[in-house]
Amino acid sequence: MLKGIDPLLTPELLMHLCAMGHGEWVVVVDANFTADYLAKGKPVVRLPGHSLERVAQALLTVFPLALDVPQPAGYMQHGDLPVGQTTAAQAAFINLVQKTEALRPDQVESIERFDFYERIERTSLIVQSGEATAYGNAILCKGVILP
Repeated sequence: MLKGIDPLLTPELLMHLCAMGHGEWVVVVDANFTADYLAKGKPVVRLPGHSLERVAQALLTVFPLALDVPQPAGYMQHGDLPVGQTTAAQAAFINLVQKTEALRPDQVESIERFDFYERIERTSLIVQSGEATAYGNAILCKGVILP
């Protein structure tokens, strides 16, 4: 155990987050996501039993968001809902990043499902949560820690 570290952050997850550099992306996917198939060699860290919001909350305790990209956070748009309408899990994620990271609504991107899959090719790490809600997937861009 480490003092001040969210207990959800495993040693393996901390190692991967620490190794990521500025501008790299981490994706948090739901329990039903085809993580291993889409990972194509990228690390997959599993945190079963935890919601998208809880996993994102833990990540954001150590993961600075990029300030130099227009939308450092995003979520997979639910295919059966109008663009901009969200599920409860997506709304909780959006609220979290807006509240804890002071992001404006336009800095959190709604990403169409197949575009989201393509973005996974450019991510460095996949974290699979236990989120049971369909489309409970989000993406975050790492920034820098300023003095």
